[in-house]
Parts: sequence; C-alpha cells; structure tokens
Amino acid sequence: MVQRKAVVVTHRRIRSSSNVVSEAVDQLQASGFTVNVIDNLEVPSYGSQPRVVDDDTEIVVVLGGDGTMLGAAELVKCTNVPIVGINLGHVGFLAEFESFQMSEAIGKIADRDYSIDARMVAHIDLWLPKSKGPITDWALNDMTLERSDRGKMVELSIRVNDVEMSSFGCDGVIVATPTGSTAYAFSAGGPIVWPDVQALQMVPLAAHALFARPLIIGSSSTFTFDILDESTSDGWICCDGRRQRWVPKGSRVLVRESHDRLRLARLSGTSFTKRLVTKFSLPVIGWRENRHFRGQFGNMSYAQSRRTGGSDPVLGSDNDAVPSQPVGNNDEPDSSSSAPHSMAAYDAPNGDRDA
Repeated sequence: MVQRKAVVVTHRRIRSSSNVVSEAVDQLQASGFTVNVIDNLEVPSYGSQPRVVDDDTEIVVVLGGDGTMLGAAELVKCTNVPIVGINLGHVGFLAEFESFQMSEAIGKIADRDYSIDARMVAHIDLWLPKSKGPITDWALNDMTLERSDRGKMVELSIRVNDVEMSSFGCDGVIVATPTGSTAYAFSAGGPIVWPDVQALQMVPLAAHALFARPLIIGSSSTFTFDILDESTSDGWICCDGRRQRWVPKGSRVLVRESHDRLRLARLSGTSFTKRLVTKFSLPVIGWRENRHFRGQFGNMSYAQSRRTGGSDPVLGSDNDAVPSQPVGNNDEPDSSSSAPHSMAAYDAPNGDRDA
C-alpha cells in the first residue's frame, strides 16, 4: 500500500499559541497520511531557488492567512502538488475554508473530494546594467517595482510588447495576476480580474502624469519597465511581498505569463463571485430588490418575479413583451411611461427612506 504524504505549513506563532495545528495533524494521520509540519518558512531573496516539497507529496495544507499561503506557494511552484488553505488570518482570500471548518476540509482531503484550480503565474526577468543575462523570479499575486528612496520618485519607461506606452515619475508600479488583482493592486485602484481571465494588469502608484491609469494586457503580451538614467531614485523589486532586492538605474524588468501554473485545491465548489461577496462583505441588494418591491412579490425577489412573468413595478407590464431583455441596463424610464421619474417616488410613505 502506497503511503500518503501531506505537508502542513503554518506560522510559528500560530503553532505555539493554538491547538489547531496539532488537531489538523492528528486528523490527517488518522486518515492515513504521514505528515511533515513546516512552521519556519524562510523569506528568500529575489531570484533565489527556495526549497520545494517532494514530488510524491499528495497535498500541502496551509494553516494561516494569505501571507502564509504565498510563502507555501514557493514550496510547490515547480511541482504538480496542490495546495489548500484553511484561514487563520484576517481576510484569507486565497483560503478555501475557515478554521471552524477544518474537520470538514480534512475529510474532503482524505476522500480526495476536491477539484484543481490551476492559477496563472507571472514570470519576471530582471536585467541589471551590463548584465549578460536576466535574474528570473515569479509571482502568484504580484510584482512591485518601487522607488528605493522614499523621499524621491523613480522615473520609469513603460512598454507593452516592446512598444513604448508612456514614461513618468512615480512611487512605483504593480503588475498583478488575476489572483493578485484582489490584493495590493485592488487597494491601489486596479480592477478585480476573474481568475479564468488570462491577463496581467499594471497599476501605477502615485504617478505624476495625466495618462497613468491601470492597463490590462492579454497573456501573450509583455510589460517592460526601464528605470531611466535621469531617475532621482533607484528601484526596489518585490515578488509576492516576499522576495526582493535593490534595482539600480539603467535596469530593465520584463513581466510576462509563466508557463507554470500553481494548483489550488478547491474543496467547496464556491464560485469566485460568491467568494468575492463573502470575503469583502459586499452589499448585494440593489434598489430594485429593496423591501418595498419585495413586499409586492411576497417572498420572491424582483428577479424571480420577472422570470415568472410578473410585471416590472417601474416599467410596467409592457416590459413583459421582451422577457429576455435585461432589466436595469437602462434605469431611466421611457418618457411615455406613466411611471414617475424621481427615485423619491419609490420611497415608502411617511418619509421612511431607510431601506
């Protein structure tokens, strides 16, 4: 009988202050796994080759937050070993389950009841002045190229597919994968990109320029950044908030899609959209679905009522003639409609507008 192997990755602080790690190890061992626990993840420098797990490891279980997940990703990057996270941190966007669901998660792992979500990874080439070859690295979330002198700007030239797009002084730029679009890039004003979109996005940081907006390119395209000689600051490169180094003026950074993929084990089947709503606590009830309209449909939502042939409380029954047309793309009623044009008209009587 082949021995099943699992690696548990956590933070030393978590292991010393909680029983959750020992509980996870006990459950995995009871399910027939031999378990290796890693609680001292090193932070390697840019371009270094971190240690990796054995190829015969069945799965890597991460107990911690997104930072621990990014560190654990270094262990499986060059392998086909899947990784799954159980959140013990704050947001835990990369995690599959919360800590109170650990028994359920390990049960699914033991039964091999999970799917694989192969995530895009960015490949980074750093060319130093007069170098004969690049120093390579990678990123699951993002690569940042920032100023090394906090009191000055770094002057960058930005190219897409070797065509110069712009140049400006800035605090830096972020290049994020779809996985990283919910992290630093999102905080800096970048859009959220769904994981099934194979693309890279660039988000400038405090750029001193009129044309300095986020850009999204396809997976076959490449971003190139040159630190100009006239820059008042050198650069600082960092991958996934971990692997970093100083970058002098005259250097070039090239970012493209990697041929590798990082394999996330999905145990719950929760969609990315649902995960987004849950993790960010997004409000999901719009004005059409507030309690005034729901009162007209009983327990049915507005959308459910429209699917079953109910009339639109704003546009009237004439809208039922085209049920396949999405309602809400044009929020202004037709001028010939008897429906009122003021949103205030849809408020509850007696001035109750707290819906």
